[in-house]
Amino acid sequence: MFEGLKAAAGSLKRELAIYRLVLKHSRTPKIARILLGLAVGYALMPFDLIPDWIPVIGHLDDLVIVPALVIIALKFIPDDVIQECRNKAEQERAAF
Repeated sequence: MFEGLKAAAGSLKRELAIYRLVLKHSRTPKIARILLGLAVGYALMPFDLIPDWIPVIGHLDDLVIVPALVIIALKFIPDDVIQECRNKAEQERAAF
């Protein structure tokens, strides 16, 4: 179980590095930058649209809204930009 969590954390860390590079890339459309910014802002926001104390849906909003914003943003970004950022992130990771 611990190995599964460790692998998930590593995958999340890798994807965040890629999204950071995508945000900085000059060919990333403005709408994608806005949507990714909203996803990060919503994830870090100290309050939720649906309070967490409401059973089930209180936590589901975080699990639905943030990934939905990221998925929509990625649809606006050209595939070659994402691949370029993946390659660059892998090179940075290998350098350490």
